[in-house]
Amino acid sequence: MLENNWGRIIFIASESALVIPAEMVHYGMTKTAQLAISRGLAEQTRGTGVTVNSVLPGPTRSEGIADFIRSVVENKDAGEAEREAEFFAKLRPLSLIRRLIDADEIATMVTYLASPLSAATNGAALRAEGGILPTIA
Repeated sequence: MLENNWGRIIFIASESALVIPAEMVHYGMTKTAQLAISRGLAEQTRGTGVTVNSVLPGPTRSEGIADFIRSVVENKDAGEAEREAEFFAKLRPLSLIRRLIDADEIATMVTYLASPLSAATNGAALRAEGGILPTIA
């Protein structure tokens, strides 16, 4: 394990920064700006021991996403599982996991970035988005 007292700055952006949803252009734009700021700060702190990275979560289970899904699916009276399936089939068809991500799954990535184990990870945008991004890099 690497031991140090270096600083860690972590931005929580979104996969929407790279694949901007048509129904949430405003959200995608702000998340893209976060990626630019994160990378710029990483370059500004070059050689200082401070690392600056971003996490790109995909749709993550919360009250807000449940309300959003209900607002965009056709069958508003369907059960939660049916609404979620329709959301991924129609609005997020690139998802490889075809489900909402649990907050604990995002927290695992953040924990890594906050730890000394990530000392060589700097200026990166790390994915925890369930395979929505269709690129390999």
